[in-house]
Amino acid sequence: MTTLKQLRGSAAIAGVATYGCGESPGHTDMELLAEAARRAVSDAGLAMKDIDGLCTASASATMWAMPVVEYLGLRPSYIDSTMLGGSSFIAHLLPAMQALASGQCNAVLVCYGSAQRTATFGRREVVASRRYLDPQPYETPYEPMQPLSAYALAASRHMHEFGTTRCDLAEVAVAARAWARLNPEAFMRDPLSIDDVLGARMVCDPLTVRDSCLVTDGAGAFVLVRADRARDLPREPVHVLGTATAVWNRQISSMHDLTTTAARDSGRAAFAMAGLAPSDIDVVELYDAFTINVLLFLEDLGFCAKGEGGAFVRGGAIAPGGRLPVNTNGGGLSCVHPGMYGIFALIEAVRQLRGEGGDRQVAGARTALAHGNGGTLSSQATAVLGLAQTL
Repeated sequence: MTTLKQLRGSAAIAGVATYGCGESPGHTDMELLAEAARRAVSDAGLAMKDIDGLCTASASATMWAMPVVEYLGLRPSYIDSTMLGGSSFIAHLLPAMQALASGQCNAVLVCYGSAQRTATFGRREVVASRRYLDPQPYETPYEPMQPLSAYALAASRHMHEFGTTRCDLAEVAVAARAWARLNPEAFMRDPLSIDDVLGARMVCDPLTVRDSCLVTDGAGAFVLVRADRARDLPREPVHVLGTATAVWNRQISSMHDLTTTAARDSGRAAFAMAGLAPSDIDVVELYDAFTINVLLFLEDLGFCAKGEGGAFVRGGAIAPGGRLPVNTNGGGLSCVHPGMYGIFALIEAVRQLRGEGGDRQVAGARTALAHGNGGTLSSQATAVLGLAQTL
C-alpha cells in the first residue's frame, strides 16, 4: 500500500497555461478549455498524444469529461470528473498522483474553461436553472441571492463574533488590486482604495460589489507527471508536497459554525503530508470569491489564529511588500473569475515558483500554498507545492 508520505513529491506539475482571461466573445467553454490545454501540454514539452489521464469539471454539464475527451482526441486510461465547484481542480491532484504512482497513466491533463461573461447562456442563466436542477432544500424556498447571501452571512457572523470591520474586508480587495496592477493578465488594474471599496455599490450587506469576485471568461490547464519524468522535461518541476480535500456541508445553513470551514481539515492534512507548517510557506494563493474568504482561510489554514484574520491583513500586510504575499495574480477579486477559480490559484503558485511572475514575482519563493473553495464555503482543497530543493 502506498502511503501519503510516500506520495509526497512523487508527482510534479510540468506545464501550465491560461487562455482567454477577461472577455473572449465568440468562444465556447470548450474552445477556451482546448486552447489552454494545448498550451499547457506544449509548456510541458509534450504532445497531446502523450496525455493518457484527464481531470476536468464543468458547472453546467454533468458528463463534461466525455465531450472533452472527444474534442481533444484523447484516449485516457485515467479519468476524474469529480465536481466540487471551484475546489475541483486542486481536489483532482491526490487521485491523479495515485494513478501516476500505480502506473495507470503517465501524464495527466487537468483543464477548465468558461465563457460565462460573454456567452448567450451565461452565469445568470446557469444560476437560474440551478434552482430547478440542483435545489437546496433548506435555502432555495427562501430565494436567497446565492452565492452572495451565503458569504454575506459568514462575513456578518465574523464581524459579530470577532469585531472584524468592513475596513478589514476592504484591505483584502485593495491588496488584490495592488497585485493585479503588476499583472498584465489581470482584468481590473485601475487603482482601488479602502474608501473606494466602502463606497462601492452595496450588493448584500456587508459586502459591496468590490468585496465580490469578478465575472469573467477564462480557461486554465496544467499537466501532472511523475517526478522522475518531470526532471527530463524543459520546465522546472513544481512538486506536489502535500494535498487534501475536505467537505463538511453543501448549504451554508448546514454549517455548524459560520466562521470555521473545512479548510481547517484540508489544510492540516496537506501540511502533514508535506511535513511543513504555514510558517514555511513563501507564497499563498487563496480562492477569494469574496473578501471574507481570505480572512477565513488565513485562519483555518493556520496563518493566524481564529478571529485574527482582520488584524492580520491590516496595513497592507498581504499586498506587495507586505509580510505575506497573498493572491499575487490579483485573485478572483481583480484578475480572473470564470465561475470556478481554483485552477488559476494553482497556476499562479506554479508561475511564482518557476520565477515567471514578472513585476509581481516574489523573490526567492521555494514553497507555495494553493487553496480552492467550492459551493458556498462547502468544499475545501489545499495543495502545498515546492521546488526540488524542498523535497
